[in-house]
Amino acid sequence: MPMAKTKIDVKTLSDQDLVQKIAEETLHLKRLRFSHAISPLENPMSIRQTRREIARLKTELRHRQILAQQTAANKPEQTKQ
Repeated sequence: MPMAKTKIDVKTLSDQDLVQKIAEETLHLKRLRFSHAISPLENPMSIRQTRREIARLKTELRHRQILAQQTAANKPEQTKQ
């Protein structure tokens, strides 16, 4: 089944790009929902796809935050030894 938008590779984006993309997709989702409330969308599945894309982006951002915390926590332990 062809998707309306191609999936982006979130692992290649910088942290700032991820935050910007999340903001863009959130705004896009709000516009889709508003349009759908006024008159039915031609493809209502685009709402679901946009929601899932936002979730993918947020998951990658959170994964990077956790990795940064873990590496920061591990550095003092390595210097003690």
